[in-house]
Amino acid sequence: MTKLSMDWKGDMSFASSAGFPPMALESSNPHVASPPQALAYATMACMAMDVVHVIQKGRYELRGLTIDFEGERAADYPKRFISMAIRFHLTGKIPDHVVERAIELSRTKYCSVWNTLRTDLTLTTSFVIADR
Repeated sequence: MTKLSMDWKGDMSFASSAGFPPMALESSNPHVASPPQALAYATMACMAMDVVHVIQKGRYELRGLTIDFEGERAADYPKRFISMAIRFHLTGKIPDHVVERAIELSRTKYCSVWNTLRTDLTLTTSFVIADR
């Protein structure tokens, strides 16, 4: 079971309660993540961790990974994400089919964040490998 706690800090500012992993969220401060941005970060990190695990398990040389996210949100409330695009920028000697399989396993089996989201949410993924 996952248990977390947040405290209201005034205005639209919240922070994790004492004794919990640090997290701050705000809705109108460009220097602090908003709840939708936190969801995007969680999705990116969850899938990236799976991709790293699969690549390393296969003993391929992964030297770097950056993940980019673009999401489109509905114009009307609740302004949910209606599409997400995640691009993986990998550095190392990794065959395309290994990265494709790692992303597919994350998407269909391992990533608990992605698999918690609505089934009608569109997710697209892509990747780039440098320094082969």
